[in-house]
This record gives sequence, C-alpha cells and structure tokens, in this order.
Amino acid sequence: MRHSRRHFLQTGAALSLGAATGFANDLMRFNAAAADTSGYRALICVFLFGGMDGHDTVIPYDTANYNAYADIRRELFNRYEDNMGGSTRTRAQLLPLNLSNAADFGGRQFALPPELAPIHELIERGDGAVVSNVGPLVVPMNRDDFQNRTAPRPPRLFSHNDQQSVWMSSEPEGARFGWGGRLADMIAASSSNPDSTFTAVSAAGNAVFLQGEVVGQYQVGGNGPQEIIGVSDDELFGSAALPGMYESTLKAEGQTVSNLLRRDFVNIMDRSIDANRTLRDSFGADAPFTTMFPQSRLASQLQVVARIIALRGTLGVNRQVFFVADGGYDTHSNQHNSIPNRHGGIAGAIRAFHDTMTELGVEQDVTTFTSSDFGRTLTINRDGTDHGWGGHHFVVGGGVNGARMVGQMPLPVLEHSQDSGNGRLIPTTSVDQLAATLGSWFGLDNGELDIALPGLSNFSQRDIGLF
Repeated sequence: MRHSRRHFLQTGAALSLGAATGFANDLMRFNAAAADTSGYRALICVFLFGGMDGHDTVIPYDTANYNAYADIRRELFNRYEDNMGGSTRTRAQLLPLNLSNAADFGGRQFALPPELAPIHELIERGDGAVVSNVGPLVVPMNRDDFQNRTAPRPPRLFSHNDQQSVWMSSEPEGARFGWGGRLADMIAASSSNPDSTFTAVSAAGNAVFLQGEVVGQYQVGGNGPQEIIGVSDDELFGSAALPGMYESTLKAEGQTVSNLLRRDFVNIMDRSIDANRTLRDSFGADAPFTTMFPQSRLASQLQVVARIIALRGTLGVNRQVFFVADGGYDTHSNQHNSIPNRHGGIAGAIRAFHDTMTELGVEQDVTTFTSSDFGRTLTINRDGTDHGWGGHHFVVGGGVNGARMVGQMPLPVLEHSQDSGNGRLIPTTSVDQLAATLGSWFGLDNGELDIALPGLSNFSQRDIGLF
C-alpha cells in the first residue's frame, strides 16, 4: 500500500497517546478559541534538504563587502567563470535588494543571484522578505559562548539527519513531534477546524515537522490523494467484491478490537481511507486555476498544495500547515553548477505558487517560508562548502511586510562574534522566534505559542517583525 503500515502505526500511536500527556492537558486551557482563527490562513514550509548555502544565496553587494566576500571565495568564484554563459556571481550580474529598512544595516547592501529573479521580484514589490542568519538555538549565543561552552548548544550540530530534525522539532533524529504539528494541535484545541484530518498536510512524505501530539499528518502524492492499493480499485484479483471486503477487513467492521496497537491501526486506516475518498472525490480533472507551474518535483508538490487550498471550503478547514521539500543542497563539491540550478528551481516553483494564490484570491492568507538542515561555511574547499549552522531564508506572501530583511546579517569576514569557525554562522535569530512569528500571524496567542514552542521563553524577542 502506498501509505505504509509504519506511517499509520506511528500516526496512530501519536494520536492515541497524546491525550495522556501533559501537553494535551495544557491544550484544555485553550479549548475555547485561539487568538483569532477567523477566515482562512495557511503556512507552507519549503524544506531544502542538504543544507543550502546562505552565503551563496544572499550576497554582499556594496563594493567593500562584496570584495571581501569574493576574496574568501576566490577559487569557487573562478569555477563560476567556467559555467556556460559565464559567471553569475560577478557583482554586475547580481540583483540588488532595495530594502525598505536598509538603514538598519548601516549602508551595507545585499543582492540575490540572477537565478533567484522570481523571488527577487516578489521581495521588491513587497510580497517577500529575507530572514538573515536563522537557525536552531537553545539560548542566544556568540563565539565566546561557543568556544568556552558557557551556553548550551543544539544537539548534534552539523549532522544532516539530526539538524533536519532539530529545525523541524528542536530535537535530534528520532523526535516524535514537530513545531508545525504543535501549531496544528493548537488549532485543533480551538476547534477552528471541525475536522482536523486536513489540518497538517505533507506532499513530501512523512515529516516530523507536521506531527503533533493530537493532530497527525495527512500525506498526498504528486497528483493528489494517495490511494491504498486494493481498496480504491474497481476490482481486486478479478473480483469486484474484493475491494469492499478488503476495506471492511482493514477497518475491522463488525469486530470488537481489544488490542491497543491494532485498535490504533484500525482507527488510522478508517480515517485514512475515508480522507482519501473525500479528497479524491473533491479533486476535479483540471486544476481550478490557470497559472502554469514549472516541471519539477518541488513545483508538482506546490501545485497539489494549491489544489487543496482551493478546496478549503469543501474540506471545511480554516487553518492548514503544509510541508513540501526539495533536495540536492549538500554542496561539498561542484557548487558552481548545482546551486544555480537549485536556486532556479526554488524560485520558479515558489513564484508559480504565489501567483496561483493571487489567482485564487488568498495571497494575503497564505505564507510560504524556506528552511534547511543548516547553512554552510563561508570558507570553501576548492569547488564546494562544508556544513554550517545559521543560514538565510525567504518568507513569501501577500501578508508579509515585504521588501525588508529581518534579523542580523554578519559581515562577510572570518572570526567575528558570530563565527563558530570557518564562517559557520552562529544564528542570531532562532527557529523558535521564526516559528512564533509565523504562529502569531496564523492566529495563536502568546499562551498557545508558549505551549507549542517550549524553547521560546529563552528569547526576549518573540516576534521578528515579518508581518
């Protein structure tokens, strides 16, 4: 079956055990209503697996800092010269950002590579912003804290699997719940969505980001609802009666199920089969919009998300959290070839998605943000970069206070106060602060955010000013 048994059991266990936790008891204090869950709003997490190089994404543009940056990356820049059409990292090829809060950076200027032109245009017109040097933190930290170990570090720094999980859940690989799922838990507690089935939706497989203690994630494929082979067929092994019998067996219809594990499995299968059928019946042959999406895996995922958002009224949802993903950002080598292509794919997919939201009339109600394992080193290893920590990311949506860069942007030099070594940036904005800002826009109040984001209390600034 396309929905794996392991997925159903994991989700079922989370749903059944959630009610017994202190977290669920905390939820009961907020079961009347969230701060404001009127209307419709959706958050879309675009996760870039491998560790996107923020230094090669938001680039110094004023002459002095560009030259300092280019000197550190001279050998990599020389490789860009070998690309067809020449280098896209020369200062003349970059797309300068005309930030409305440029004064916050003391005359420093920044730019995006030309491959990110679609996102650059969104930022310039006020529909997008840059979050600089964001990443997992336990508490605020600088270079002295890091070297002297006077502040706790996030667990297992610089490890792909662990830092993917820490970004999504604040815990290393093996975490059970993510902050996207916990935001969805708050929506469930407020009864904003009468049916929580389509509250947390992944188009990129199982992701801890979307798993809540009460709300489980619902997975879709590149073409929409995934089907359980046999149940959705017109006939099975030549029999038109077998699909119904198979479904009845999976749902344990007419049976008393006493085994806890089996009961969880049956409950999840029951809900999944019904949810697949509801979504399948709602999907038309043609998309309810005319915007064309590029041909890529990320674009296909975002197109399915757009179709589900278009069905928000039919599905009866006021709040949704989505997860989509792209890969190929572990650029230890050949970065001059791979990153431009990856940037072009991100930008084209996100721009098509935002244009679709505009066509559907919900651009003010949908916010898309990028995230990744970690940033990368400012220093290079010939034609690539090594694992880093803090990185620079984008937030896109009609509700964003755009044409701005939020957070602190370290200088393109080595051994400054936020350099943990080789230009690995120690984040100045935590994932908790980013999550709280998005969660507040989503409609949650401070009490709900404190429950959903236990680490938030370690940071004095809760809102980083994206909206």
